[in-house]
Amino acid sequence: MIYLDYQATTPLAPEAREAMLPWLGGPEGSGFANPHSPHRPGRAAAAIVEVARDQVAALLPPGGSVIFTSGATEAINLALAGSGRRKLAVSAIEHAAVLDTARAIDPATSILAVSEAGIIDPATAVPAETGLVALMQVNNEIGTIQPVEALAERAHDAGALFLCDAVQGAGKLAAPAGADMIAISAHKLYGPKGIGALWIRDGLELAPMIHGGGQEKGLRSGTLSPALCAGFGAAATLAAARLEADADHVETLWHSARDVLSRWTLNGSSEHRWRGNLNVRLPGLDVARLMSDLRNLAFSAGSACASGSGRPSHVLKAIGLSDSDAKASIRLGFGRYTDLGELKDACERIGAAAAAQGV
Repeated sequence: MIYLDYQATTPLAPEAREAMLPWLGGPEGSGFANPHSPHRPGRAAAAIVEVARDQVAALLPPGGSVIFTSGATEAINLALAGSGRRKLAVSAIEHAAVLDTARAIDPATSILAVSEAGIIDPATAVPAETGLVALMQVNNEIGTIQPVEALAERAHDAGALFLCDAVQGAGKLAAPAGADMIAISAHKLYGPKGIGALWIRDGLELAPMIHGGGQEKGLRSGTLSPALCAGFGAAATLAAARLEADADHVETLWHSARDVLSRWTLNGSSEHRWRGNLNVRLPGLDVARLMSDLRNLAFSAGSACASGSGRPSHVLKAIGLSDSDAKASIRLGFGRYTDLGELKDACERIGAAAAAQGV
């Protein structure tokens, strides 16, 4: 199996796995202790949680704090619901975690348009009386990188808070500057599933969404997993150390894939994007048949969160694609552990299977 779905999830880094093992524990050891307990094993578990918090914070801007959550979806819900702002504005290509949550809070949420290249104009006006603007750093479906720093400034000029979904950019790009809140997820940067974080600017107060024991500074109740925290922290440290090397490797992979799939049309900007995301289309392509014919390749017909719905991607529709073109698109995601030879082979097989359809 050749894995090409890095936007859905990344492989667990060996270093992250090793960091987790001592904290999975067992009856014979103390690594299983509750990090909120006052005894010595509990304090040891709490200490590794705080080490991990610092490691994750190192990926994010100074002047804020990290709250661990179950993932980016919870972090986004905490940010949107906990802010107390009830008039919201989001881009047309946001992840469902933002779009659906925003509409649940504010059914009249303002939707900010994007260009055919999948980029929000940095001069976009923030609608009057908006209390919070939510925009992603890197789009999960087409990989386009948004001018979040300029848009954060416009939000602040309008008196609004700015939330950035940095799930696809964290550990790959510099942290978004100017945000009031940033949501990230461990399993998108080679860490474990089941843990994410919300970075909150110093001085900003949120209301908790989950009530109970008051863990995580009163904002997120529930027992933390030291193992998940340790894996997240190790993955964050590794991502920071490998930032340039990973980007160089992805650049090489991108050019190779584009050369093989040269007759396919790229969806989204070729310049302002994370090159580990290749979303392309071929008019008339039957994507379901393609995926059935290539069962030993793991790639996507769109966002994993919307797969199986039968609906064309809202992101591809937002950049002006017809239903038929949106449904004739595939997404290849690659990164740190992708082998160049395997990627070339996969793209050649994708091209041959498409040609066999007569498209």
